[in-house]
Amino acid sequence: MADFKTTVLSTLQNGKNVIEQIDALKKTGTDYSINADRTDRTINKYHNDNLKLRVNEIIEVNKDVKTFRLVSDDCMLPVFKSGQYLNIFTVIEGVRTSRPYSISSSSKQRAYYELTIARVPNGFVSNFMLNEVKLNDVFEASNPAGEFVFNPIFHSDKSVFIAGGSGITPFISMLSEALDKGQKRSIKLIYGCKDYASVLFLDLLQEYASKHSNFSFDLVLTNKDEKVVTEVGFINKDIISKLVQDIDDSTFYICGPQIMNDFVVKQLEELKVKSRWIRREMFGSSPNIVTENGWPAELNGSEVFTLTINKDIKVKCNANESLLVALERNKVRVNVCCRSGECSLCKVQLVAGNVFLSKGSLLRHSDEKFGFIHSCKAFPISDLEIII
Repeated sequence: MADFKTTVLSTLQNGKNVIEQIDALKKTGTDYSINADRTDRTINKYHNDNLKLRVNEIIEVNKDVKTFRLVSDDCMLPVFKSGQYLNIFTVIEGVRTSRPYSISSSSKQRAYYELTIARVPNGFVSNFMLNEVKLNDVFEASNPAGEFVFNPIFHSDKSVFIAGGSGITPFISMLSEALDKGQKRSIKLIYGCKDYASVLFLDLLQEYASKHSNFSFDLVLTNKDEKVVTEVGFINKDIISKLVQDIDDSTFYICGPQIMNDFVVKQLEELKVKSRWIRREMFGSSPNIVTENGWPAELNGSEVFTLTINKDIKVKCNANESLLVALERNKVRVNVCCRSGECSLCKVQLVAGNVFLSKGSLLRHSDEKFGFIHSCKAFPISDLEIII
């Protein structure tokens, strides 16, 4: 059967000759029709919204931490700013979910991304990543995202990094950018860990400190360890005052578990550090939402409510899990990226019922006016109806 173009040409006065010339050109010249999608293919090579990343190498840091080196077989890896994260999608036990992980590799190279992932107690995704993922597994991922980055226009050249546990990962990327590129930034790292064995990237940190006069770091261990001279305890205002010379002229960057994150912010506030000089990176909500300030005293977190979706789908949701988790568990797809109330992709409209909004939900005035909430930060405290 002739295609539509041939049929139309055949109706023209010289259509037959044109068709013959086209056939001849296909045999002897370039057939440009085969490159009709060349522009799209070229753009997608450099700006692909849906990355497919293959595990090219797995580096075992310790029994509870691994670094995954991810490459792309079909496109150039998008550039990223040191401190940003990738949102990795996976299917576990029939549930499609995702987790944002900070990129620990240098932003100077484009061959791969590295994600250093630590085991979270009872972690649904972290346990899967550490126990099940093998070489050449392929994951879908978002483009690099996040605002936990150095901005020379707004941030001081005197930077204080405060990390807890695996919260060191974005700082490793930041250090590689600042120090390897020779930026004129003074950087102090205060790194809190449970014990000496839990410290990540120690060799690299020691190497940077020995080579760069504008970088120094101190370990703060919860448990005293005689093998190394460190501060002992928690990163409180006394330790910060002791280790940081120019508190009033520094930008503070904090990354670690929420309990540590909240504690350090309070300590900085007691030191009169203004909020605009405090940058925080925090994924997810409190591991025990019931303990968060403002949680209804009459609820203990074990309650189960009915969630109505788009007027016709009814599922059960637990008070101690976010709406996003409830939707994923019931195989309802929602756009998602940061899972921390920042990116706004997981917004849904609350039609009826009440939710508890965890700290860190950055709702716009228009969201509040029209009833939109971040499902990653919203916890049911009654039966609900939402529109996705």
